[in-house]
Amino acid sequence: MRRKEREISSRQDIDVIIRSATVMHLALADNNIPFLVPVFYAYDGSVLYFHSAQVGSKIEILKRNNTVCFEISVDQGFIENDLACDFEARHRTVIGLGKASFIEDEAEKIKVLDLIVGRFSDKKFEYPKANLVHTAVIRIDIDSIKGKRHGY
Repeated sequence: MRRKEREISSRQDIDVIIRSATVMHLALADNNIPFLVPVFYAYDGSVLYFHSAQVGSKIEILKRNNTVCFEISVDQGFIENDLACDFEARHRTVIGLGKASFIEDEAEKIKVLDLIVGRFSDKKFEYPKANLVHTAVIRIDIDSIKGKRHGY
């Protein structure tokens, strides 16, 4: 990291950021063409999860290349200055690399869907089999992760 004074080295602080946000930006690559998509996600302390329809661009790309980059950011804003070129971004951000894999086991899918939905509601939901069949649940095993903050 170029600006070491902005680095977040504590995994506990990184985990706070991951747990604070609701949207993760997921970057994929397909034949040297980038693809970026926002997704709702869950985090169990070591693994990230998201869900999707069984078909679509991100699913097709993940089947060909399961290496992902993810970004999660909170407290976005800016630091104003009298000089236009001295405005800066205020943020706390986590960026990581990992490998995505599809969860096929129905019980595990339900457990992950409960984690995702649980971030937005205290209600308990049932997932009809017909819906589960058409829902992809993806696990991201984190290979590397780093955090950065500025303005805090």
